[in-house]
Amino acid sequence: MAAATAALLVAGCTAQPATGGTASKAAGSRTSAFNATDTAWILLMIPMAERALQLTDLAPSRSADPAVATLAARTGSTLRTDLRRLRAALKVSGVPDTRPHEGHTMPGMVGLDTLDKATATKGRPFDRILTDALRAHVTQSRLLCAGEQTQGRAVEATGLAAAIARRTSQQLAELNEL
Repeated sequence: MAAATAALLVAGCTAQPATGGTASKAAGSRTSAFNATDTAWILLMIPMAERALQLTDLAPSRSADPAVATLAARTGSTLRTDLRRLRAALKVSGVPDTRPHEGHTMPGMVGLDTLDKATATKGRPFDRILTDALRAHVTQSRLLCAGEQTQGRAVEATGLAAAIARRTSQQLAELNEL
């Protein structure tokens, strides 16, 4: 039920992309494999990962707990990899990055207010902001990835969703240990 709800949320948050027009013939033939869920998922996961990365990048100068700083560094590295893969999948889809979620605050997305608080905070209060925000991010990412795996069609997207979902389970376990 949760996966179906997530899929509906992802599919409903952006307009279905056109598959013709400006895309090249090669990209156009590959675009047909992407459905609205695939592209909506990608277009949502990119800003979610970007915001989480902005937060993890603050940890070296703000964290009081070495374990939190280490987790933030590993998470940041993973987010960078995910962003490269998400952008590559978007390029293969032939859909332009119109940034439909720019400025949005949605469940699991690190809010601009959270980034402002984190930037102005150090020590244990920062660690709490970071771990709470990462927990929300990881939890929502898992939900969205489940929806993509259930309702998506393009192997580039569903495979990436499966990989991200596996990592989020590990990340959540690490967060729970802190």
